[in-house]
Amino acid sequence: MADPKGFLTTGREVAETRPVQERVKDWNEVYVPGSLLPIISKQAGRCMDCGIPFCHNGCPLGNLIPEWNDYAYREDWTAASERLHATNNFPEFTGRLCPAPCESACVLGINQPAVTIKNVEVSIIDKAWDSGDVTPQPPERLSGKTVAVIGSGPAGLAAAQQLTRAGHTVAVYERADRIGGLLRYGIPAFKMEKSHINRRIEQMRAEGTKFRTEVEIGTDIDAAKLRRRYDAVVIAAGATVSRDLPVPGRELNGVHFAMEYLPLANKVQEGDLTVSPITAEGKHVVVIGGGDTGADCVGTAHRQGAASVTQLEIMPKPGEDRSANQPWPTFPMLYKVTSAHEEGGERVYSVSTTHFEGSAPEEGQAVGDVRALHLVEVEFKDGKLEQKPGTERRIPADLVTLAMGFTGTDQANGLVQQFGLELDERGNVARDDNYATNVDGVFVAGDAGRGQSLIVWAIAEGRSAARGVDRYLTGTSALPAPIRPTDRSLLV
Repeated sequence: MADPKGFLTTGREVAETRPVQERVKDWNEVYVPGSLLPIISKQAGRCMDCGIPFCHNGCPLGNLIPEWNDYAYREDWTAASERLHATNNFPEFTGRLCPAPCESACVLGINQPAVTIKNVEVSIIDKAWDSGDVTPQPPERLSGKTVAVIGSGPAGLAAAQQLTRAGHTVAVYERADRIGGLLRYGIPAFKMEKSHINRRIEQMRAEGTKFRTEVEIGTDIDAAKLRRRYDAVVIAAGATVSRDLPVPGRELNGVHFAMEYLPLANKVQEGDLTVSPITAEGKHVVVIGGGDTGADCVGTAHRQGAASVTQLEIMPKPGEDRSANQPWPTFPMLYKVTSAHEEGGERVYSVSTTHFEGSAPEEGQAVGDVRALHLVEVEFKDGKLEQKPGTERRIPADLVTLAMGFTGTDQANGLVQQFGLELDERGNVARDDNYATNVDGVFVAGDAGRGQSLIVWAIAEGRSAARGVDRYLTGTSALPAPIRPTDRSLLV
């Protein structure tokens, strides 16, 4: 055990953020560099080393949290890194981006602020990189088997790294111009700087993984031909079809999906563009959707110099404490103030958009530009959302981003049809207990099979699917499989 009295004597402290006035002028991560190390050992010492560590149940990766908390408390960073990597290929990603369901399941969290598990995790891995403890792990021998991985998000990268280390020759196909999937272009740099992805890619290259960018399976390469070329295929293409808002005025210029808006801002940071073609500068911005993607749009708009930012959410405002119907150790729906929300803007709950209002189209334009958004308050009645009469209002909107989630994997590029894949009732690629699809030798991992989910579930799926592929290719496997395809988060 770390500090037997730590949870009694040490209060919870989290990473220090840079002043708002400073950080909105750049795209660097919002946290003060190095601010965690002076406090993190004591924070790790708050871990109670529970007889039954429910943080394991909250984390689909099965992270050995009490063990690496103990090592972090003792400042044995090499051992802590080894324990961290035993279950997680990319802790620097989850330590920055995961909403930390492990903390919601922390036993200390029953009646005190939970252990800062996420902060301990990111401190361990950052220290490991700085100390040279993260090195390539190439296989001792090659199997002679080949695997194609479609998609380079967290699920695809985890599957690729596991299979490469098992001795298979792995090629990752990515339709974008850089590796990383939504980690690269969907997550703003102020939440995770892209250097963290780049150094992992270099580690994987040194281990033997091959990467093919700007290749879309289904369009550039026929999926059936790809299957014949490789001994196995892993589909980790994500759930990239954005949920639309079919209301009058949707066709107006200035109404965009979040995943049209965010990647362009990231491309500016990569040096591909000088100015984003879709910018919030000087505009009244409305973000529709109250989740993490919506918050990413809010933070991006602040940095682009928006005149105002308003975020709309159709659901009621969550409470700040657990409700009775969301007991420990489930992941509760709580009111969350992200770093982007700290930077300003208005959040409006229990409202629904009725239509967009636009200007008259100028010469050469088919439609006009969005100028306002009309909304109405809503409430639950008999389990259904109903509009409240007399609550309609109009707000200015020069740029609208739709951040309402995703509905499934992309079928327009022909990948699903060319493979002949079966879909489940939710429109995801169907798979069995080994992550295998109905097509022999073709497996699916991550959001493409699970539906929209968290990064920690994507990595867990990539690791689990890798075991299924390894068994298919060799008849047995020593790779771990932390979750089954049917496992779900601890929700009520």
